[in-house]
Amino acid sequence: MRSELRDEIPTFGEEAPTVDHGPIEWRGLTSIQMARSLLEVSAIIAVAAAVFFGLEAALSLSGTPSYVFPKPTAIVNTLFTEFGSIYASALWSTLQVLLIGFAIGASIGLVLAAVITQVPFVEKIVAPYVLILVTTPMIALVPFLTLEIGFSNEPRIIAVALASGPMVMINAATGFRRTDLAKIALARSYGASTLQIFRKIRFPLALPMIIVGFMVGSIFGLLTAVGAEMVSSQEGLGHEIVYFSTFPRTTPEEWAAILIVALLGISIYLIFYFIGKRWASWEA
Repeated sequence: MRSELRDEIPTFGEEAPTVDHGPIEWRGLTSIQMARSLLEVSAIIAVAAAVFFGLEAALSLSGTPSYVFPKPTAIVNTLFTEFGSIYASALWSTLQVLLIGFAIGASIGLVLAAVITQVPFVEKIVAPYVLILVTTPMIALVPFLTLEIGFSNEPRIIAVALASGPMVMINAATGFRRTDLAKIALARSYGASTLQIFRKIRFPLALPMIIVGFMVGSIFGLLTAVGAEMVSSQEGLGHEIVYFSTFPRTTPEEWAAILIVALLGISIYLIFYFIGKRWASWEA
């Protein structure tokens, strides 16, 4: 019975044991130090330039036809010249699905994380279904959802929510469980309620893991959104990738769409990285 309690009062004078909960540990994603000096920035740019122009030179010297592998300069040129006519609407469609689906999934995941850490019985009921959601590719549900709902954004939004929600829940629950029990004991000695303890202690101390959950969940959501567009959609970046891949030759347009997806994923990481540095840098 004692193992079921989350707010038991520890014995003062003894260090509370540190127990790692949850199968996923990705706090290191927000602890990576960004470039801080001109030398580091220059080195990063130099490596990127070396890869870009090195690949360009290798393709030119080897005489590789553009229909086999287009040159990086052609891909970048296509991205800039065709962005407004091809990729702008596709990017907006993907972002709509991602943002709506992630907002739904993250909200439900955060609420479930708070509930299961306070009511262990609920965790025993929810855990098997969360495991199923984590281990099952949500893209597989998109054709079924499309047949039931129709060719609209709803099937993709549902898939994104189902893919991102469990990631948020797992990481947030891990953060809620790592709260220092001595702080909770002190708050209870002053008459704090369970809600006050959650708002003033549990949530602030769990914020770093919550942000990591948002980061991982949004990236999973992006991959699911693009994959869903590949499977069953007439719009979005995934649809553009599939459309241009049907050509009998490799096109710069296809690689430009892939590049946009990669840049979108990097942007998501950077956004949550700086959010973490702003709101959870005290963890270090």
